Amino acid sequence: MSGVAVSWSGGKDCALACYWAKNNGLQVKYLASIITEDTGKLWPHMISPGILRLQAQAMGIPFLEWTSTADGYDESYCQMLQWLKTQGIHGAIFGDVRIGNSGAANHLHWIKSVCEPTGMDYYLPLWPYDREMLLTELIDLGFEVRIIAVDSKYLGEDWLGRKLDRHMLDELKVRHQLSPDGKVGYYHTFVTDGPIFKSRLVIEKWDRVLDQDIQIMDSAVWYMDIQRCKLESKSPAEALPCIS
Repeated sequence: MSGVAVSWSGGKDCALACYWAKNNGLQVKYLASIITEDTGKLWPHMISPGILRLQAQAMGIPFLEWTSTADGYDESYCQMLQWLKTQGIHGAIFGDVRIGNSGAANHLHWIKSVCEPTGMDYYLPLWPYDREMLLTELIDLGFEVRIIAVDSKYLGEDWLGRKLDRHMLDELKVRHQLSPDGKVGYYHTFVTDGPIFKSRLVIEKWDRVLDQDIQIMDSAVWYMDIQRCKLESKSPAEALPCIS
């Protein structure tokens, strides 16, 4: 079987990409994240390494934390991939989406720019699909997804902590239809449960944080600052079929 690492943000897209990898016979050996030195967190989700490690523990997959300065991000990412190669990892899984993503071409170029020089294969299993289909699949598969970051102009702090479900999906579809440019707002997610989780995460304590220094869609960004989590056991019947 092939050893791969998932480029890990803690959110819905990388989780669904990880699910795809496991169900297509790839051995997921690491969840790999870049932590920026100035914040001590993963950007732009602003999740602390301790929470990411707990998430990886819930999935039963080793977590690789690689530190970088903001300016040296690309170089650090290449170094991380080079180290993974020494551990027998031949491929990297990315959760990027092409349809409806204006920055898709630029990010594909970035993926190639870090993978090709290091001889790392790359997989983009979500690339051909639209967001509505992917969100529907996440819900149907039983992933539990929480909103962890939002813009302050279009969505706002009330969206923090909300669970992705059919009601939210319908609301996002209406926002998309009513928006002049098709945009619903800026948001990121955090996954606490799903078919690839051996345990579920329970968020016990979190605060709302407004970052005025980061401007997205002409607005500041609200973050769900997760301070304390715990793992909760699951029965085998709670997990949907997933090849491991």
